[in-house]
Amino acid sequence: PSSHGGMGSYSFVIVAGGDNPIYEAEFTPAHKKDAQDSANLNQFVIHAALDVVDEMLWNSSPIYLKVVDKFNDQLISAYVTAGHARFMLLHDVRNEDGIRSFMHDVHELYVKVLLNPFHTPTQRIVSETFDARVRALGKKYLN
Repeated sequence: PSSHGGMGSYSFVIVAGGDNPIYEAEFTPAHKKDAQDSANLNQFVIHAALDVVDEMLWNSSPIYLKVVDKFNDQLISAYVTAGHARFMLLHDVRNEDGIRSFMHDVHELYVKVLLNPFHTPTQRIVSETFDARVRALGKKYLN
């Protein structure tokens, strides 16, 4: 992975209990738009890293685990909420401060989703507002 921030490719997934992906977003620069080919591989790599995250969990408070796994030239960072939802981010550049801020701010958005009485924690997040805000955070912190 290169050590400069920004302009990398990022795949973000929120995984609820039971290893159930409830939200996904890709952040890819315009010159790297062949991302659809690698989307399935990205999902596989992120899913494989869930075991690593689960082994690292010993605390019930929200925790940013930084880079938890690597696959080829890609890194996987994780953030775990108090309710044990895992925020997984596959990326090809190091951008620890940006990623930490992204995860923290997405967690705040996620908590607001959970406060909706019509939403259950394992239900897929389909809110266009949530998606737009996550993508805005991706643009702010990841590119």
